[in-house]
Amino acid sequence: MDGVAAAVVEQGADTALTVAPFHGFVWRAEEDFGTEDASVSAPLSASGEPRGHRGARAPEGGPGPLGDEAPAVAAEGSAVAAVGREAVHAPSGPGSPAAGPGGPTGPRTVGAALPAQLSPRRTVRAGGTAGREGVQAGHDGGTAGRAPATLPPAHDAPTVARSRPGGGRGVNHDKSHRPRRQDRPQDLLETGAAYAMRADGFRAARHRFFGRTELVRTDAARVLEVDDPHDLARARALAPLFDGPATGAVPTRADVDAVVMDFDGTQTDDRVLIDADGREFVAVHRGDGLGVAALRRAGLVLLILSTETNPVVAARGRKLQVPVLHGVDRKDLALKRWCEEHGLAPDRVLYVGNDVNDLPCFDLVGWPVAVASAHDVVRGAARSVTTAPGGDGALREIASWLLGPSL
Repeated sequence: MDGVAAAVVEQGADTALTVAPFHGFVWRAEEDFGTEDASVSAPLSASGEPRGHRGARAPEGGPGPLGDEAPAVAAEGSAVAAVGREAVHAPSGPGSPAAGPGGPTGPRTVGAALPAQLSPRRTVRAGGTAGREGVQAGHDGGTAGRAPATLPPAHDAPTVARSRPGGGRGVNHDKSHRPRRQDRPQDLLETGAAYAMRADGFRAARHRFFGRTELVRTDAARVLEVDDPHDLARARALAPLFDGPATGAVPTRADVDAVVMDFDGTQTDDRVLIDADGREFVAVHRGDGLGVAALRRAGLVLLILSTETNPVVAARGRKLQVPVLHGVDRKDLALKRWCEEHGLAPDRVLYVGNDVNDLPCFDLVGWPVAVASAHDVVRGAARSVTTAPGGDGALREIASWLLGPSL
């Protein structure tokens, strides 16, 4: 978010989006290429025409619009040859001009693509003889104008297979030329994580990508499209590998003088049971009680800080022998005042929470910690994240960071 915002506000871009390096080859089914799509998506030929462009006109008497490959058989009265990425129409028969060594003199139809099996430097023999520089078709003893021109087998020209329905076509590459990854230009994948744009430009253009668009690179390992429940399950399985505490990412006893704990969603699973009389019930974890008792014995200063007014918060504090501040609207102000009253340096305070109302406290302390079940934004802002969710031993896990597994 900071990156795309800075690109627009500070670097003068009109729009910005997050991208990640992409090294793969993209394919598309042949039937999914339409006329307009092919001219936009297909790789360009050396002449600048899209390979596979279907806009070329057919030779007179020919088989119809030219597709992705030059026709292997030309109609009587004409000779068609593919030269590089162009189709050449050279009429033959009585009175027609003969092509010289430099190439045909008849009208040219440009835009038909050479089949991928042929090199752009080769030519196809049609009617007469053809060298590497052009096509001869005329009255020099050849058969152009009298019989269909075919692709003769030759050691210097590969055999061209007839087009079959279906198949696939490269979108970001030419399948006949696939250089090594390190030799290809770097493709970038739009991640969809964050976008920024000037509001006035957006209203005028009526789309997101106008003017200069800045690309903000992100970690490719974190890119995952979530379109269905299976994708979401994969994302949840991978999240601990990125967001969980890694070696050196968790505090020790030498780093922390005090531990401040949220209640709902941190010491509970964030659910509330309500009976017929409106009384509320929550469940806590006995392992958390064991961990809190160990922290108290180790001499750490402890506090439960909550916006919840339910008496159960105070009851839990009495059970754990931990002071409680609850029914607090501005938790950050209450935390700041509490640190001052106890002579604590905020950068040596560990605060553990689970939701967005904990974020102001995260900004105050040196060790903001999120439980595994915390909101995504909170997990992203945390310095450390537990592997246990709230209400399921997260406080016990934090105590083991500070005091060791055996407490």
